[in-house]
Amino acid sequence: MQYHGWAGIMINDRTRLHVVENGTMTGQRYIDEFLPRVRLFRGVVGDKFVFMDDNATCHRTLAVQDCLDSEGIQRLVWPARSPDLNLIENVWDALGRQVAGRNYPPTNKNTLIRALTEEWDKLSQQLLDNVVQIMVRRVECCIILYSGHIPY
Repeated sequence: MQYHGWAGIMINDRTRLHVVENGTMTGQRYIDEFLPRVRLFRGVVGDKFVFMDDNATCHRTLAVQDCLDSEGIQRLVWPARSPDLNLIENVWDALGRQVAGRNYPPTNKNTLIRALTEEWDKLSQQLLDNVVQIMVRRVECCIILYSGHIPY
């Protein structure tokens, strides 16, 4: 069984974790099931909101871009397959470690979803704040390592 999750993080706050199961994530499914949460998150953050997704193929469809454009949601442009710049992957890793470390690991889909949700709520806000705050340093490091003339 395949699960897909969505959550938003920012300094001093986070959204609830939303987990959906079954099936392939398509652009239309992403629009229907996740982008309503992006709209709400943007409403909370305000004008400085910039949306960063994980560059999955289904997130990059024209329908998704049209939907974001029609909502006035600015998406952060960054290279595909660049884990150094994908903040949420660090958070998913921490969440996975928390779930795996439970005294009673999940044994079925209901207990897995419950465990994910409970552990998401327990993640330290300081961890989330740190992940957001190191983004500038990550971008600077990537520019230093990958831009300019490469001697050979």
